[in-house]
Amino acid sequence: MKLQGLRWWVIALIALATIINYIDRQALSVLWPDIVEDLFPDESALERKQIYANISIVFVFAYAFGQAIFGKIFDWVGTRFGFVLSIGVWSLATVAHAFAQGILSLSIFRAILGVAEAGNWPGAAKGNAEWFPTKERALAQGIFNSGAAIGGIIAIPLIAYLTVYFSWQMVFVVVGAMGFLWLVPWLVLVKAPPGSHPWLTEEEKHYILSGQRREINEEGQEEEEYNPSTKELLSRKQSWGVIIASAAIDPIWWLFVFWIPIYLNEVYGMDVKSIGIYGWVPYVGAMFGAWFGGLLAQNRLKAGWSTDKTRKLTITLGCLIMLPALLAMANPGAPVVAVLIMAVILFGFQTAIGNVQTLPSDLLGKKAVGTLSGFSGMAAKLGAVGLTSLVPYLTAGGNYTPAFVIGASLAITAMLAVWILIPKIEPLKEPK
Repeated sequence: MKLQGLRWWVIALIALATIINYIDRQALSVLWPDIVEDLFPDESALERKQIYANISIVFVFAYAFGQAIFGKIFDWVGTRFGFVLSIGVWSLATVAHAFAQGILSLSIFRAILGVAEAGNWPGAAKGNAEWFPTKERALAQGIFNSGAAIGGIIAIPLIAYLTVYFSWQMVFVVVGAMGFLWLVPWLVLVKAPPGSHPWLTEEEKHYILSGQRREINEEGQEEEEYNPSTKELLSRKQSWGVIIASAAIDPIWWLFVFWIPIYLNEVYGMDVKSIGIYGWVPYVGAMFGAWFGGLLAQNRLKAGWSTDKTRKLTITLGCLIMLPALLAMANPGAPVVAVLIMAVILFGFQTAIGNVQTLPSDLLGKKAVGTLSGFSGMAAKLGAVGLTSLVPYLTAGGNYTPAFVIGASLAITAMLAVWILIPKIEPLKEPK
């Protein structure tokens, strides 16, 4: 049996995994007003906010180290089994939330969830490098990243709707079960890499493999891909350009992922059902941004632009879209205006991030992509830990302006890291 366009089925499944990933992680923030009344009824509003921040920090710390761990795991065991391990464990961890009794048990379950969910990103970067020619990778990454946005769009109203019929504990069980269902089509469809997959047509196999970047040396021979050791990888300034850009830009996303429901509850007094009405809007902007960033990059590459010029244009444009919108959040006015400004911010973020996440496959061979993706993902989440830990203090009294100003400075930092530390985005060569 041959399946036309198999690479698009693969990236669609990875995008679906990302949707499930975001539903699972968003459940805590959406259900928090109900959880806190059940588990922490005697704490003050500030104490409840601090508990939520601490549990979120545990999750992001675990997520950070999970990215580095799973980057290596995916390079060792491959894309197919790496995803089975990642999504299987995170689905179990989501179900376990139903049995939480307090801060300790919630933190343990969030930590396991964080480590396992982290595998989705280096796995997607590696899958993208394996299954797509260079000119389609930004679009494929955009499709994958739109899964995060669609997950955000679906998660908040879906979870709010489920609370009408189920307790918060049962909601965790229901959303956790989705990941186990995903494993079935993944194991059936992704039998092998494209070079040996029995369902891949010869035309598509040739298109994928011939379109993956190969360098020709002075003798006209094809050069080996550059797959450095971890030590050598970390000695290259280009690697640090990717790591620092990721560490700067990613906290902007997490600021909204963690705090949109809390922000709407604190600033506008919304309950869970009202948050369900408003909270999904910013993720619509994120979804369109993921598609826009991928399509723009693909369009420019097809028009003959270099990878260097294309990536830098798209990343810079995304950051410049975010800047004024982040500053506008200082005084957004009505809740509708606030969530629309957030949509613009997340549009800009997703325009840029898909191309930032494609940088490892632009610079390195397939056997090292997962490692650099893992390190940059770890740095990104440690940056998010820093910002998340500050939010309760930055926003004391309900004033979120300082957090948004910091977000604007991070967008500038990400842009500069790419321009300064990666003078030219092209395949790296082994030092002579």
